[in-house]
Amino acid sequence: KNRDALDQATAIRQKQLAEFNGEEKDMLESISALKAAIVVLSKHHNALVQMPRSHVLGLAATLSHEMQTHASLLQGVLTPSERKLILAFVAAPQDYFDASPTFKQSYAPQSGQIFGILRQMKETFEENLSQAQQDELRNQKGYEDLKSAKEEEIAAGQAQLDVKVRELATTDEKNAQAKVDIEDTKNSLSADQQFLMMLKEKC
Repeated sequence: KNRDALDQATAIRQKQLAEFNGEEKDMLESISALKAAIVVLSKHHNALVQMPRSHVLGLAATLSHEMQTHASLLQGVLTPSERKLILAFVAAPQDYFDASPTFKQSYAPQSGQIFGILRQMKETFEENLSQAQQDELRNQKGYEDLKSAKEEEIAAGQAQLDVKVRELATTDEKNAQAKVDIEDTKNSLSADQQFLMMLKEKC
């Protein structure tokens, strides 16, 4: 029973660890991509129009990927207007890097807002990663405590079983000895009875 419980807890723990490792890897990659995007944007003084086309397209691809991959995490973080800004930028990044401002750009949100959103997303991901790592430490400690308790219970159960086996062996040995004693007593009684009968015959 305790062995089954320990095996089940171990299987659950292995599943938790695999999920954590995947989540941690994904978060680290996302944080790294956002850091790179922030560095690229900051080199151009937060102005998308001064960035090379490939950098803006890369930034748009990073934002698109992170918005899709972590939609649930970003749900309560980004305001509707920030979400709308990012989606507009991702949908048409070319509107943000022409050398001469277009009509759209004159009304387009400032790249500084995108820079701020990138930083906000990075901070959210870092906080989420930190929380996941703390949860993982608690899960590991909980498993170690459970494992230790179950191993103690298993050892105590085994010790109790060993005592019972020894008691049974002792009882079996005493029983066997008692049977021998009964047989000896019967033989002795029979011999005594024969002697008594012989004695009666002689007397």
